[in-house]
Amino acid sequence: MKIMNTKASFFLSTFVFLTFFHLSLVSCRKTISGRVENGFTLDLIHRDSPHSPFYNPSNTQSNRLRNAFHRSFSRASFFKKSSLATPNTIQSDISPIPGEYLMKLSIGTPPVEIVAIADTGSDLTWTQCKPCENCFEQSSPLFDSKKSSTYKTAGCDTEECTSIGSSSCVKGNVCEYQMSYGDQSHTIGDLAFDKFTFPSTSGKDVAIPNVAFGCGHDNGGTFNNYTSGIIGLGGGEVSIINQLDREINGKFSYCLISIPLDSSISNVTSHINFGSSAIISGPNVVSTPLIKKDPSTFYYLNLEGVSVGNKTLKFKSSKIGSRGEEGNIIIDSGTTLTFLPNDFYSSLESTLVDSISATRKEDPSGTFRLCYESENGTIKAPTIVTHFTNADLELSPSSTFAQIEEGLVCLTIVPADEIAIFGNLAQGNFLIGYDLVANKISFKPADCTKY
Repeated sequence: MKIMNTKASFFLSTFVFLTFFHLSLVSCRKTISGRVENGFTLDLIHRDSPHSPFYNPSNTQSNRLRNAFHRSFSRASFFKKSSLATPNTIQSDISPIPGEYLMKLSIGTPPVEIVAIADTGSDLTWTQCKPCENCFEQSSPLFDSKKSSTYKTAGCDTEECTSIGSSSCVKGNVCEYQMSYGDQSHTIGDLAFDKFTFPSTSGKDVAIPNVAFGCGHDNGGTFNNYTSGIIGLGGGEVSIINQLDREINGKFSYCLISIPLDSSISNVTSHINFGSSAIISGPNVVSTPLIKKDPSTFYYLNLEGVSVGNKTLKFKSSKIGSRGEEGNIIIDSGTTLTFLPNDFYSSLESTLVDSISATRKEDPSGTFRLCYESENGTIKAPTIVTHFTNADLELSPSSTFAQIEEGLVCLTIVPADEIAIFGNLAQGNFLIGYDLVANKISFKPADCTKY
């Protein structure tokens, strides 16, 4: 198969929003078709929640955190490769390993439910399809396009075909896509259109016709039998967000509950909102510009500095934003940790060390650079505030210092080479709204367990 390599969107959140949208179907649901006047809301379930098919009750708090952190480092390494690409660089389509949340939706007529990884770092939505030359195991039946009366393949001259990273036309006028991920996983298949049905928490399903997606006939790698593919929530042309622009007017929001470690919140889920339901208003709302850069998949913000107590550190990096360009950090729901460039991180760490009187202790795994002894899982630490353009966010203590194992608390902000990512721990307990029409992201402090 001859593949046409273009500048690709390199993203996929299994970190993560690796993370998961749980859309509970109920009997006798009503379906709304066409334009969605009042927006809609879906459950968003973390992969380590008891509601998730990934959930392993034998895992300890330390296991869950360690696993999430390792996924963060793997994901960040591929953000770096993608963000460093120049406009003239020709590359194959490689995305980071999938993110932290899952999503349920239905495809076709009659609708067939799929469970897929929801990722703000990916554009193309795809699922495994019959016939399958090479597929990974999944718990639900494969989607059979021949049984859907609304299914149709995309032609090679369609806008959707030309906007994906790698495509070819070896089967007449059928657009064939190819996606590869950083963990050696891949999917190859036909680009197609079909009706997507979203099970809203209101009890009224929302059906959208002619959504472009990948019908994968050759899929493999590290995907497991709990998922059937990817839901692309990135900023690129073929993402679900942009395809539903007429219905949601470029607006979506979410409120993330931190990694479920406490059984007291095991029955509570995060949520994602679309359209008018995603509008954030009221007191304490702050907004910052959404910066458009290549690759368009990623959501870029401008970080001006970080405060530790009453001391403010101006953002400086020899590798990022050194020429004054804006958009120096990616906001990503699929990456757990927050990554800052090495030189700026060193200043932050030094300031924290001077401000914390607890006893320092090395992380036995070598993952974290700043850790302390703790008898109760917490330490007395100064307030950390991130200063984005026109928006100051005070981070919660539980999101900046986490108990990695018994007696050990570590800073969840880590150094990185040539990349900066605002991860989902830092986003916890904020209602975060994306407006791709006004090009801004808004933040409102919120208790996401009650939102």
